[in-house]
Amino acid sequence: MIEIPTDLPADLVPLSWLIGVWEGTGVIDYEADGRTFSGEFAHRVSFSHDGGDFLNYTAHAWLLDGEDRRPLVSETGYWRVARPATDADPGPALLPATAEAPRRTADDVEALRTDEGGFPLEVSLAHADGILELYLGQVRGPRIDLATDAVVRTAGAKPYGSATRLYGLVDDHLLWAWDIAAFGRELSSHASARLARVE
Repeated sequence: MIEIPTDLPADLVPLSWLIGVWEGTGVIDYEADGRTFSGEFAHRVSFSHDGGDFLNYTAHAWLLDGEDRRPLVSETGYWRVARPATDADPGPALLPATAEAPRRTADDVEALRTDEGGFPLEVSLAHADGILELYLGQVRGPRIDLATDAVVRTAGAKPYGSATRLYGLVDDHLLWAWDIAAFGRELSSHASARLARVE
């Protein structure tokens, strides 16, 4: 059963089922650049909030090789229900809000509902390997569909063009699948995992 914290901002209610720390394992299976990448990995994902209208996100993964755990890329970022910024929102950068922020209500969030019955999402992620992703998508109950709107790479990062991610709450487990377009390949299956809430 999903419990919604009483101190949660209204904008985060559609994402409330994600809050917590999730751990489990998954598999990588991807062919690119003349090589096959496959194996099992351990994964730890955390969704938290600090009172703002967004979720803080961190994820770490380790390739499992017998008793050895080799670090894979880590990522950090922010998840939020998309809505137009107003004068009551701070930013950009360190610029403060220029108007008083009214308390947002469930009715305010409901007004954001899409024609498909979900809520629009914006997810910004930074990877430790020099890749930044902006995902757009939507949350519909216990399912999230995301696709990259933009990918930015540092000069030294490996070729990476786009991605999609699917998340779902199934039997109290967080299941996800991540498709990528890397090393000049078309978008294709890359990794998936099943995680259990540990905190």
